[in-house]
Amino acid sequence: MKTHLLWPLIFVLGALGCSSNSAYRTADKPCLYTAAGACATSFMQIANRGSDKEYQLGFIEYDDQGLARSPARRDQLLSHYLEVAARQDVLLLTFIHGWHHSAKPRDTNISKFRKLLEQVSATESRDSSRQKRQRRAVLGVYIGWRGDSIDLEYINTVTFWDRKNTAHEVGRQGVTQALLKLEELVNVRNFIKEGSPASTSRLVVIGHSFGGAVVYSSLQKVLTDRFIDSRKNKNYQGNAGGFGDLVLLMNPAFEALRFAPLFHLSQQGCRRYLADQLPKLAVLTSETDYATGIAFPVGRSLSTFFESHRNMTRHYCIRPGSKGKQAVEISQGSADRTAIGHFEPYLTHSLSAKSSDSDKKAFDLLYAYQNWSAADKSQDGIFSTVDLNSHKRTTARNPYMNIQVSKTLMDGHNDIWGEDIVQFVSELIRMSTTPKEVYERMLNQHQ
Repeated sequence: MKTHLLWPLIFVLGALGCSSNSAYRTADKPCLYTAAGACATSFMQIANRGSDKEYQLGFIEYDDQGLARSPARRDQLLSHYLEVAARQDVLLLTFIHGWHHSAKPRDTNISKFRKLLEQVSATESRDSSRQKRQRRAVLGVYIGWRGDSIDLEYINTVTFWDRKNTAHEVGRQGVTQALLKLEELVNVRNFIKEGSPASTSRLVVIGHSFGGAVVYSSLQKVLTDRFIDSRKNKNYQGNAGGFGDLVLLMNPAFEALRFAPLFHLSQQGCRRYLADQLPKLAVLTSETDYATGIAFPVGRSLSTFFESHRNMTRHYCIRPGSKGKQAVEISQGSADRTAIGHFEPYLTHSLSAKSSDSDKKAFDLLYAYQNWSAADKSQDGIFSTVDLNSHKRTTARNPYMNIQVSKTLMDGHNDIWGEDIVQFVSELIRMSTTPKEVYERMLNQHQ
């Protein structure tokens, strides 16, 4: 076919296959979810009521301009969750989907997120019983946006850059407000019951693909500000802050240069992190994610063709203190063209499957709490089904991890729900959301 006829054809096909530009979750009443396909239009649901896997799931949808499709439904959901969090502590998980996905009924990301919520809920039931504390209610928020502007298979591959720009717009606009509201929600019991024990409510945010771009665009400034506030000679010397309790980005589709300020800020002075520092940001990217590994840099090369870049002289931290620095040259151009999970100078860890099933073991929460950063490669067995190895570019317990994941765990852009990787994610969540007093009690008993 002649080239001058190709683009008009794509335009016509695109117009015919234009993705829905309206909300999917429009029913105003809460719904009891009992089986796949139930509650198809409900934006507020409860599942597995009365069991040890009980959870609630709410939907917030955004348009291409980053504005809530229904501010009333968004506010109703947040108000309902606020009432729950005021009565009892909660575990709140938020998921933001990526390319080719939406809040459409039967979207595979929704069903997989449900399974993660079930797993977290079951774990919380077991842990609360063993740790002799009150069980926290598990709440989920699925943030939907138009992950495709064209529904036609194969033709919709041309939407990559259109959807990338939209993802950043969605992140900069309404999602920042929603995430900050959710963070306020998990802290509500700290304010309404003065003198009572500190709240054990926790918040985890997960973004996949362009959903990772949504998350990072909405939180980049927040993460930077909170890290600065934790530095010595700023406000105080304490644990590095983050957003909520953990941000997880799976095969995120944004350039490494956006991550540069946070990465280098965490390296200043080769800071020695405190013994109770927990991870705040974990980026997981498959080594075979060709959407971000090949298509991404090709497109970025075209869009940055006329931009001027330079080399930056920075350093890695091979040990704490000023003498622990190792100089490194960072190419701005490469960082601006390469997705964060494929930019080798910013990789901090690698994740691989254990060599055999016999190497898998039960997850030891206290051991993981003490050794999660895997700064010493001789340490193994931190996580039950995978091995996390440090590249020794940051000091131990640096809260920002950029992890390259082996093909056997995540093979390609959408392979984020495999059994072993979900187990690793669940263990990270468990480690990051366990109440501080539980760790203190475990350490006292261990001495």
